[in-house]
Amino acid sequence: MMNFDIPDNLMEYLQELDHFIEQEILPLQWQDDNNRFFDHRREDARTDWERGGLPNEDWEALLQEAKRRADAAGHFRFAAPAEYGGRNGSNLEMAVIREHLATRGLGLHNDLQNEHSIVGNNVGLLLMIHYGTAAQKAQWIEDLSESRRGFTAGITETAHGSDATHMETTAARDGDIWTINGEKSWNTGIHKASHILTIARTSGSAGDASGLTAFLVPTDSPGFKVEEMLWTFNMPTDHGRVSFTDVKVSDSCVFGGEGNALQVVQHFFNENRIRQAASSLGAAQFCINESVSYAQQRAPFGKPLSRNQGIQFPLVELQTQAEMLRALVHKTAWQMDTYGAFSVSDKVSMCNLVANRLCCDAADQAMQVHGGLGYSRHTPFEHIYRHHRRYRITEGTEEIQKRRVAGYLFGFMDRTAPKGVNTTA
Repeated sequence: MMNFDIPDNLMEYLQELDHFIEQEILPLQWQDDNNRFFDHRREDARTDWERGGLPNEDWEALLQEAKRRADAAGHFRFAAPAEYGGRNGSNLEMAVIREHLATRGLGLHNDLQNEHSIVGNNVGLLLMIHYGTAAQKAQWIEDLSESRRGFTAGITETAHGSDATHMETTAARDGDIWTINGEKSWNTGIHKASHILTIARTSGSAGDASGLTAFLVPTDSPGFKVEEMLWTFNMPTDHGRVSFTDVKVSDSCVFGGEGNALQVVQHFFNENRIRQAASSLGAAQFCINESVSYAQQRAPFGKPLSRNQGIQFPLVELQTQAEMLRALVHKTAWQMDTYGAFSVSDKVSMCNLVANRLCCDAADQAMQVHGGLGYSRHTPFEHIYRHHRRYRITEGTEEIQKRRVAGYLFGFMDRTAPKGVNTTA
C-alpha cells in the first residue's frame, strides 16, 4: 500500500530540531549582534572586503560554533553511519529535513549560501567512507565527522566547464610518485581547505570516461597556487581558481583507485543533488509562505492584496509546482534508498532542474508581491534569488540535467551503476 505520510519518527525528529533551534541556535544568532550576518547587513557583514572578498573570519567562526553545538546535541552527523557517530540518516530523511530547515528561512540553523546546516550534508565524509583507503580513513574520518577540516573538489576546468571527461590537468607516474600539472576553477572552500580532491587524466584520451584519477593533494604542496578568488553574484567568495605546476604527490594520495575518478564524482553528484533540490524546494516554500502572509496584511486602496487575483494566481501556480515537486523529491529519495542511487539518476536530475528554477521564480514573485520592500535587502528574497540562481549552473547546469534525462529517455544511457559505486549508499 502506498503511503505518502512522513513517518511519525521523522516528524518527531523535526520537532526535536525545532526545539534545538529555539533553545540553542537562535540565542546564539541574536548574541553580540551576530544577527548582522542575516539581516539587511548580511552581505557586507559576511564579506572581508580588505582580504579580497573572502568570508569574514567572525562569520565563519560563528558557523563553526553552531556546528559544534549541533554535533554535541547529536544532530550534525545525522546522515553518517552509526559507527561514525551518526544516525544512519536515509536520503528520504535528509530530503525532508533539508526542506524543513530551508522553509524556516534565513538563519544560523541553515544557511544555504555556504551549505551550512545544523544537520550536515557532509558529502566529503560519505566519499571517504566509501572510497578512502584504510590509511586515508584513519587520517580523515574524525576531522571530517567533526567538521574540523575538509577538502575541496577540484573538478571544473575553465576551458571545459561541465565536461568532466575533457581534463587538461594531467598526472604522470614515476614509480610511486605522481607529477600533476594543470588548472582548476570554482574550487569552493579553497581558502580553508587543507587538501583539494583533484581530478586528473592519467591515461586515455580527452573525452574518455576512463583514465581519470582522483588525488587528495595537500594545498601546501610546492607548485600549488591559488591564482585568484572569483567574485560572484552573492558575496563573499570562497571560490578559487588554482594551478598545479609540477606538484608531486605519492601513491597514498590516490583516492578511489587509479582510473576511477568519474565514478567518485558521479556518486558525489547523485547524493548531493537530491538534498540540494530539497533545500531549493524549502527556500521556494518560504518565499511563497511569506508572500501569502504579506498579501493578507498589506491593504493598499482599501483592501488586502490577497483579494486580487493578480496576486493570487501566480502564487497558486507556484504552490502547485511546489506540491508536485515535493512528491517527486520524496519518491526519488525513497527509491534511492530502496533500489540504489543510480537507479533513479534521471529523476534526481528532474528534481534538481525543477527545484532550482522554482526557487528563483518564487523569490522573484516574492519581491514583486512585497514591492519596494521586496527589492530591498530588508527582506531576504534578493539574497535567496542571488544564491539559488547559482544552482542552475553549478553541480550540473540546467542543460546538463536535461541532457542526462534525455539520455535515459531515449535509451543512450542505462541504469546500472558505474563500476566501483556502492548502489545502496
